[in-house]
Amino acid sequence: MRQYMIDEISFLERDTLDSYLKRTLKAGGLEGVFFLAVPDDLLGPEQQGHQDCGPFYFTVVLEQSSVRFELLVRSAGNMHCSCIARATPAQRQFVFDFADRMLAEERIQA
Repeated sequence: MRQYMIDEISFLERDTLDSYLKRTLKAGGLEGVFFLAVPDDLLGPEQQGHQDCGPFYFTVVLEQSSVRFELLVRSAGNMHCSCIARATPAQRQFVFDFADRMLAEERIQA
């Protein structure tokens, strides 16, 4: 799977990121897993045609010394559908922009 990973985060930076992600994203069912919603205007044609599969999101995983952003658009309504796909260039840029904003706002140096 393609992903964007920021590693070598310190213990304190991890706590800061955990707090930020809990404030800004929907928590997943597992510790350290969060869902970054894909804005409707960034949905691909297949995803737009599958509104019943939505909402669509990217998974963000906060680990002990890293945070990973999966570059796969997932469906909250269906685990096996053709609308689940790799991020388009615009969707990928959305993920990168979110990560950059998070690091800047929380003053993370990793």
